[in-house]
Amino acid sequence: MQNLTRLKTFIQEFTRLVDRIGDDEQAIFVSGKSLLQDLVLHDDWLPEDFAKADLNRYQQYLLHCDPLERFSIASFVWGPGQCTPIHDHTVWGMVGVMRGGELCEEFCVDDSTGLIVAEGKHLLEIGGVDLVSPQVGDIHRVSNSFNDQVSISIHIYGANIGIVNRHTYDLDTGNKQLFVSGYSNPSLPNVWG
Repeated sequence: MQNLTRLKTFIQEFTRLVDRIGDDEQAIFVSGKSLLQDLVLHDDWLPEDFAKADLNRYQQYLLHCDPLERFSIASFVWGPGQCTPIHDHTVWGMVGVMRGGELCEEFCVDDSTGLIVAEGKHLLEIGGVDLVSPQVGDIHRVSNSFNDQVSISIHIYGANIGIVNRHTYDLDTGNKQLFVSGYSNPSLPNVWG
């Protein structure tokens, strides 16, 4: 049985955090990172319907959206070897790995050429938390670091990320294309029942 109380408590604590500090990105990162890390270090709460991999592409399941859309929480489920295109977020975000691992490749736009330039990469393992935003670095490509198992990460964004206008980037040309990610699920987990 899933410990949905853990998710409910996280939602309440994060709501109180945003109520207290507003949209101060740095303060959200400082206080919110430890809340997210504590959540992903406990793998007893995510309902199976929000942990299912798809053979064709990674899944983005909405777990909660603040009624004022100040933040949203989603589980990302990566099948073996699956990855995102190079993309941005346009809002702050935190990514915490709960199962498996993720490879994050960071990019930036070269102002003189308009091309996408690789800045580095790092591995996120269970309990690791990554930060993204236009202020700290917002363009990346994420992939499951395993070719033989599913990986799951929990993401928190400073908006209802499924409806935000974002961009994918072509590595060869630097062209960016508008996209809206949406969500993979038609319903939410019932943390209140």
